[in-house]
Amino acid sequence: MPDEPTPDASNVELIELQEEMERSFLEYSLSVIIARALPDARDGLKPVHRRILYSMYDAGYRPDRPHVKCAKVVGDVMSRFHPHGDAAIYDALVRMAQDFSLLHPLIDGHGNFGSPDPSTGPAASRYTECRLAPIALELLAGIDEDTVDFVPNYDSQTVEPSVLPARFPNLLVNGSQGIAVGMATQIPSHNLGEVVDAIAYLIDHPEATVDELMRFVPGPDFPTGGIILGRDGIRDAYRTGRGSVKLRAVATIEEARSGYQIVVTEIPFQTSVEVIADKIRHLVEEKLLEGIRDMKNFSAGSETRFVIELKRDANPNVVLNNLYRLTPLQTSFPIQMLALVDGAPRTLNLLGLCQIYVDHQREVIRRRSEFRLGKARERLHIVEGLLSCIDQLDAVIATIRASEDRAAARAALMAEPFGFSELQANHILDMTLGRLTRLGREELEEEAATLRATIAELEAILADAQRLSAVVKDEMLAATAEYRQARRTRFEVDPGDFAAEDLIEDEPIVVLISRSGYIKAVPESSFKAQGRGGRGVVGARVKDEDEIAHVISSSMLSRLLVFSSRGRVYQLRGYELPKLERSARGTALVNLVPLADDERITSVMGTKDFPEDADLVFFTRNGMVKRTAMAEYARSRRDGIIAIDVRGDDELVSVVVATEEHDGVVFTKRGQVLRFPLAEVRRTGRATAGVRSIRRADGDWIVAGGLIEDGVEVLLVTSRGYGKRTPLDSFPVHHRGGAGIRGIGLTERKGELVAAAFVRPEDEVLIVSSQGQMIRVRIGDISNQGRYATGVKLISLQAEESVASVGVVPESGTDA
Repeated sequence: MPDEPTPDASNVELIELQEEMERSFLEYSLSVIIARALPDARDGLKPVHRRILYSMYDAGYRPDRPHVKCAKVVGDVMSRFHPHGDAAIYDALVRMAQDFSLLHPLIDGHGNFGSPDPSTGPAASRYTECRLAPIALELLAGIDEDTVDFVPNYDSQTVEPSVLPARFPNLLVNGSQGIAVGMATQIPSHNLGEVVDAIAYLIDHPEATVDELMRFVPGPDFPTGGIILGRDGIRDAYRTGRGSVKLRAVATIEEARSGYQIVVTEIPFQTSVEVIADKIRHLVEEKLLEGIRDMKNFSAGSETRFVIELKRDANPNVVLNNLYRLTPLQTSFPIQMLALVDGAPRTLNLLGLCQIYVDHQREVIRRRSEFRLGKARERLHIVEGLLSCIDQLDAVIATIRASEDRAAARAALMAEPFGFSELQANHILDMTLGRLTRLGREELEEEAATLRATIAELEAILADAQRLSAVVKDEMLAATAEYRQARRTRFEVDPGDFAAEDLIEDEPIVVLISRSGYIKAVPESSFKAQGRGGRGVVGARVKDEDEIAHVISSSMLSRLLVFSSRGRVYQLRGYELPKLERSARGTALVNLVPLADDERITSVMGTKDFPEDADLVFFTRNGMVKRTAMAEYARSRRDGIIAIDVRGDDELVSVVVATEEHDGVVFTKRGQVLRFPLAEVRRTGRATAGVRSIRRADGDWIVAGGLIEDGVEVLLVTSRGYGKRTPLDSFPVHHRGGAGIRGIGLTERKGELVAAAFVRPEDEVLIVSSQGQMIRVRIGDISNQGRYATGVKLISLQAEESVASVGVVPESGTDA
C-alpha cells in the first residue's frame, strides 16, 4: 500500500482559533443585521418582506386579480430570492396580512391568517391564499422606471431590488421589530395621515425640529387601539430614538343584573384576550386578585368584547385598577428606532427617520425623471424622424423600393440626403401605410408637442431642487389620500404623572352609606328640590333587609373621615368612591376600608383641610362627649386609627367640627334635648373616652349630637317622616350632665326621633327612607314650631318604611 501524500506546508495557513472565531462571528453578525433582522430606513422593509412583495408584483398577483395559494408565493420567493426555508417566508407573509399586526396590511389574505392569541397560528400555506393589497402598490410604484438599484439574487440568475420606491413612509406607518446580534429594533406604527402631514411640513420647512414635527405626530397609533398613558416616553423616543410608552386597554364598568362587570373593548398591542384571561385566572387561583366571579370572551373577527363579571360586594374601580397593575391589560411598549442607513445600523429620532425618507423620495423622483426624460427624448427623436420622412415621402419610398434588402434600405436612409439615425431608419421601415395619411401626420405633430412639453417639465424638475421637492410632496399626498383613517389609539394622562386632584373637577356630590355597609357617590344635581310631603325619588336600590343610614353633602376633592361604631376613623377621598347613578346600589365599604365584623359606620364628615384652631367633638350612644384637636386626625389612614376610646356596649353616634366656643347639644330617641356650654368639655387626646353629656333614662339613647351656631334652627325628624323647625331660644342652656328637656312631642303614629340637624332657611335637606326613597326638601317649606309640637309630614312612607337618614345640603340656592 503506497504511503499517503504529505500535505504541502506551503498551502497551510496557521491562524489563531480566537481570531478565526471572531472573524466568523463578525461575518455572521453582519449578515444577520443587514440581510435579516433590521429594516431599511428608506422603505421600512427587511429583505424577506421586500422579496415577497417584489416577487408577487413581478408575478402579477395584484389587487385586481384573483388570490393565489400562499404556498405558490412562498415557493417562488424561496426559489428565486430567499433560500432560507419556507417557514420563515410564510411567517413574514402572514404578518404582512394581519390587521392586528400592521396598521395598513400590505397583503390581502384569504383564509385563516391567525389571531392575536399566540396559541392559535395561521393555517398552513397550502390552505391560505393571498394577493397584494392596494396600498402595497404604492411601495412598488415606479419600480420599472429605474428608480432604485437592482442587485443579483443569491445565485445570480436574476436580479432583485435593493430597496423599494415606497411612495408612503412605511417604516413609521407600519413599524418594524427585529432582533439582531447585540442589537434590536422596536419601531411602533403611526397614523398614516399624521406622518404624511409631518413629512409634508418637513419638505416645506427643511429646518424643522423634532418638536415641530411632534405637533403633527403626537404619538404611535397601534392596530389594536387602546390608550397611551402620558407623553414623556413618546417625547424621549422622538427626540433620542429610545423611549417607552404605557399602553392600557379600553375598559368600562357596566352595571348588570348580577352586579357590576368590566367590559374590555380594546386591548394593548401584541397581547390577546386569551393571554389576559389566563393571567387573571392564575391570579385568582393564587388569591392575588379578588372580586372576580367569571370571565366571558365575546370577541369575534376584529371586534373585541371581553367581559369580566364581578362579585356583588366587589368595588369595580378597585378591581379594574388591580387588573391594570397585575395583568397585560396595561403594558409597556419599548421603542428603539434602529434601522439600516447606507447598510449600517443607526438609531434615529423622528426627524432623522422623516429626513431619510424625504431624501430617498428625492432620489426616486430624480431617477424616475431622468428615466422618463430619456424615454421622452428617444421618442421625440423617433417622431421627428417620422415627420421628416413624411415631408420627403416620395424620395423615401423610391429609395426603399430601389434597395435590395432591409439592411440596404436602412443604410440608404442613414446616408445623404436623408441623414436619418439608425433608430429613426428602423422606425421608418416599420411604419405602416396608415401613418402616411394627413391624420397620421397630425397625430405625430400632437405627440411631438406633448413630448416637448414633457421634456421641458422634466428638465425643470431636475434643474430645480425646490420643484423636485414639491413633486415629492404632491405625489406623496396624492398616493396616500385614500388610505388615511382616523386614529385608533387615544391619549390619556398617566395617573402616575399627576396628583389625582389635578385631574378631577371638584364637583359637589352626595355620599350615601347603607346600614349593611354599601357606599356610593352621586352628583348632587341628581336630586331636585321638591315640596314637603312628596314621595321623593329612588335614591338607592337596597336589599329588603338593608336601609340607607348616612347621607352627607361633600365634593370630589374633599377628604371623607369615616367614623365607625367602635371609635375608629378611616380616611377616603371623594374621587375614590364609586360615582354611580342615583338608583344604583353602591359598592361594599369593606372594599375601601378594613372594617371589622362587629364594626359599622356611624358618622361621615367631609373636609378639605385640618385647621389648627378646630376641634372634633364626639357624641356616643350612651351619652359621652369628647373634644380633640382636629389636627390630630390629619394623618388618618385608609386602614384607620383610633378616634375615641369607646368602652363596653357604647357606640359612637356622631362627630362634628368646632371652631368656636359654641354650645353643644344632644338629642335622644325619646325627644329629650340638652344644651350645654362646650367650654365644660375640656380638650383631650385621641385615645380618650370623654365625659358625660346627658343623664339618659333607661331604654333611651342618643340619636344625634351637635354644636349650635348663630343664625341656625334645629330640624327634628321622626321615624315616620314627620319633622319641624324649632328656634334655638326654645332650648335654654343647662350644665352638662343633666336630664335635659323635651324637644318634640312624640306619638305612636309619628314615631321616635331619629335625626336632628342645624339648618338655615335657605338650606335644603335630603331625607332617605329605609327602602332607598329620597326626597330633597327646602328648609323654608318646613313649619317652624315650638318644643312640644309634633311636626308636619316631610316624606310619605309606606307602612313598612321608616326614615333612615337625614342630610343637610347647605345654601343650594336654585333648584338642581
